[in-house]
Amino acid sequence: MTQRGRLYGCPVEFALDALGGKWKTVILARIKQQPMRYSELRRTIPSLSDKMLTQRLADLVDIGFVVLEASPDGKGRYTLTDRGRDLAATLQALYDWGDVHGRAVGVRFRTEIEA
Repeated sequence: MTQRGRLYGCPVEFALDALGGKWKTVILARIKQQPMRYSELRRTIPSLSDKMLTQRLADLVDIGFVVLEASPDGKGRYTLTDRGRDLAATLQALYDWGDVHGRAVGVRFRTEIEA
């Protein structure tokens, strides 16, 4: 997780530190589509353990990308903050790049299996 006052070599280094590995970006990509409960995130990212999901969600809340909001049914939903929504175009660009280049090398995506 990023530390206030830390010296970075360039803005890209800071951005990658803030996003910290694959799970934060995967979680953000899911929440970008719609606010989600913990159980919904857990179901849509089955290869992510409960412990890791809990830790990464806490990181995203601490960084200010995500907030846990109360929903009308009384169950909290994770939703993007303004800072998190600023990442939407970047996340979409990563998705598009992964889709095109992943298919080019013959990988499959979970969304294809569910369809």
